[in-house]
Amino acid sequence: MIDLHSHVLPGFDDGAPDEAAAIAMCRMAAESGTTDLVLTPHCSNRYPFDSERVEEARQELQTAVGTLIHLHRGCDLHLSMQNIEAALSDASRFTINGHNYLLVEFSDELLFQGTSEVFERFRSVGIVPVITHPERNRHLRRNLRRLARWVRRGCLIQITAQSLSGRFGESAQEAAILMLDAHLVHFVASDAHNPDGRPPVLMKAYEFVADRWGDAEADRLFIDNPWAALWGDPIDLAAPRVKRRRSWTFFG
Repeated sequence: MIDLHSHVLPGFDDGAPDEAAAIAMCRMAAESGTTDLVLTPHCSNRYPFDSERVEEARQELQTAVGTLIHLHRGCDLHLSMQNIEAALSDASRFTINGHNYLLVEFSDELLFQGTSEVFERFRSVGIVPVITHPERNRHLRRNLRRLARWVRRGCLIQITAQSLSGRFGESAQEAAILMLDAHLVHFVASDAHNPDGRPPVLMKAYEFVADRWGDAEADRLFIDNPWAALWGDPIDLAAPRVKRRRSWTFFG
């Protein structure tokens, strides 16, 4: 499996507190079936982002873990005017593995005005926006039709693996399942922050998706699509099918 979203690099944000924790997280990821892990520190007002420092730290961590797991560079870009202009100016500083897929994060407090226009600007220069964990954002999960419009215009969606097990509450869990039912999800990633409460483990979510939606869908969300994003390849998208809310189940 390929994990496109993690906060494993120590000292860059609210993720791994030190190198020992980072190494432990890499080991946990590998032991749970992850072969490739993208290191995506926050890029926000609180956490300034320096792509050169991130790359240096990635190389150091890769040396420390050896061949245990393959590490790649990316970032978790908070939507702000400054970050948007910076990404438009030089996308490779922020995108996954320096290609064209870009993780974008919304504020929990409010939605960025003119978001659709921002996404259009990104697409016009070849950037594919990947909206991170909308099921955990109370503004985004309330309007799946808006997410469907963005998907039809070329955006992709990543949900958090632990949302499916209820780690972020019932509302996030229900929204994640509804999004999967509606063909609105293109990636499942860990968004790992530490070895304990938010570890880089995907296997439980993979098994849940495979059991409910089939092995082919699980492979698409955890292997095929992330692999394409890792190398900048196109992804075949199913048309979104947003329906009325219906019943859903927890992990068994």
